[in-house]
Amino acid sequence: MQTIIELNSSLDSISKVEKFIDEISANVNISSEIYGKILIATIEAVNNAIVHGNKLNSNKIVRVKIESEGNRLKVIVEDEGPGFDFYNLPDPTTPQNIENISGRGVFLMRKLSDEINFFNNGSQVELIFYL
Repeated sequence: MQTIIELNSSLDSISKVEKFIDEISANVNISSEIYGKILIATIEAVNNAIVHGNKLNSNKIVRVKIESEGNRLKVIVEDEGPGFDFYNLPDPTTPQNIENISGRGVFLMRKLSDEINFFNNGSQVELIFYL
């Protein structure tokens, strides 16, 4: 199964992600524990794509594609931005970064997903969850 949704680069679009994940969850029969991980990680990825990737530019879109195969669910979030250096992100748990209000999205995605991969210079993130 593969499903795609396209979102405007507006923070209002984030509410559509929960509905999208709900629909997928019903079709794939995802447990509540994994549902929460998928939802939070996907919302973080979409928020980063809208704010950091597309810079809230309403002329740009964010694509969310979900693929389900066997016991694996793959969420791919892609923006139209230039990407970022995903190899050199500050650790949000260190004392000098602990009070920063930004910089936690990729950290959360790494903790919540079973695998995370970046493509296209970081403008595409792939989150993999084992069901």
